[in-house]
Amino acid sequence: MNRARIAVVGATGYTGSELVRLLHGHDRIEIAAITSRSEAGRPFSAVHGSLQGIADQKLVTVEDLEGMELDAVFLALPHGASMDYVAAQPADGPLIIDLSGDFRLPDAGEYARWYGLEHVARERLAEAVFGLPELFRSRIREARLVANPGCYPTAAILALGPLLKRNLVEPGSIVIDAKSGVTGAGAKAKAATHFPDLFGDFKAYGLGSHRHTPEIENVLSQLGDTEVQVQFQPHLLPIDRGILATCYARPRAGLDAATLEKAYREDYAAEPFVRWRTEPPTVKQVRGSNFCDVHAHLDERTGRVIVLSAIDNLVKGAAGQALQNLNLIMGWPETAGLEQGPLNP
Repeated sequence: MNRARIAVVGATGYTGSELVRLLHGHDRIEIAAITSRSEAGRPFSAVHGSLQGIADQKLVTVEDLEGMELDAVFLALPHGASMDYVAAQPADGPLIIDLSGDFRLPDAGEYARWYGLEHVARERLAEAVFGLPELFRSRIREARLVANPGCYPTAAILALGPLLKRNLVEPGSIVIDAKSGVTGAGAKAKAATHFPDLFGDFKAYGLGSHRHTPEIENVLSQLGDTEVQVQFQPHLLPIDRGILATCYARPRAGLDAATLEKAYREDYAAEPFVRWRTEPPTVKQVRGSNFCDVHAHLDERTGRVIVLSAIDNLVKGAAGQALQNLNLIMGWPETAGLEQGPLNP
């Protein structure tokens, strides 16, 4: 069996290392190159010791990819760097799955407002497909440039999607209260993620200004066929990985608990990575897996719908979803390389 030749660009961060871990468990993939500008020449396992004996190949620079025969490239780069890479590639080049935010927003002006950068590959924005398989599977199969969703948007959109599709809630009433483990902040050392300050603490950040907000609003607006504005508030948990999103909305008149549950069971019954839970999910129940666990509750006392979702921010929120997208495009089983269950405890 011929294996697809894959490159991972920028693989020394948490997302990149998770990608390499998952790709090594996929029997249809050959990792042809892993790049790092700062660590080039060193074995990948010297940077990520957990993969010693699994991924020992030497890191190369992105320039070393020129002339290589590649089927797909994963970009595990910061926003700004991904669009520079894409701008330099021919449109008929290898498939690109970008894990940054550079192609998630369809409008260059909106990107500039939220990211503070002028988009240098705006001519390719229109071809980028938002890589959430549960909603856009048919479009992803035909894509050559995939904008892998952010971790918070994945949790929030999968939680709220069935409600917006059926017009079951007021689109202007949505509040998303989400908490993430510290790996969502990246591998680079920062004062905010310094262990003595982080451990035992819990805080909100990005009040009213988090860059995932327009991503969530754009997709939910598509699903509801109406303009959706959300109040999105992220928080930093003193754990290494995982996201728990608690979403609130005002229901339309007549919504009952049975109709609410039916919406989720109908939408996700055939989905391999979304699990309806009869009880509120926890981050440990999805840790290390590509699952998104959801639970919805109608609070008749307050007249609100409460939906909870839990994902591993590095797997379904990043690397696992990217591999799920690759599987779709290549025509492989969607679950290939992603069958591992959650770690517990």
